Amino acid sequence: MGKTVSSVQTRLYLWAKRVRATRSNTTVVKEFERKQLLERIQRDSATVGADIPDEITVQGEEIELQSFVFEIKRRETIPRGERERVEQAKKNLRRERLQRKQRIENNEVSYERGEELATAIIGIDRALNALEQLGAANIEQEAQAQETADRKRWMKFLQKALGHEDADSGTGRAGRSY
Repeated sequence: MGKTVSSVQTRLYLWAKRVRATRSNTTVVKEFERKQLLERIQRDSATVGADIPDEITVQGEEIELQSFVFEIKRRETIPRGERERVEQAKKNLRRERLQRKQRIENNEVSYERGEELATAIIGIDRALNALEQLGAANIEQEAQAQETADRKRWMKFLQKALGHEDADSGTGRAGRSY
């Protein structure tokens, strides 16, 4: 246990680089390698420390993914018009992730291309996680704001219906004698 995590990661990286250098781009992925690639992208901790790709081709369109995610995340709330754009981007990213995963599953790629696809899938997952986290917080905030607004409207309605235009003009329970 004397080795640090980073030294182990470095050794694994260098070993993988040597293996890749000895293989040709046309070599079909062996079954155990394909399973390793699939396990890697399905691992819960796969996105920890992973980078969001600067650019990625999604559904045939080049997207500056990293700048898009950071632009959306830096805002405290997503405006309604942008929310649809973000939801569409998440759908497209999920679709692209699935297509890339299926290429690995169906053994349609070389080992090197499989590695590239796995890295891209992990980057897509990282971007999706960032966008999903943002969405959940804003939905909760929006629901809270909506509930507060509904309560205010209801109280205003009740005050008018009871003839109490001013909130302080009513006697309330404390002023009533039973």
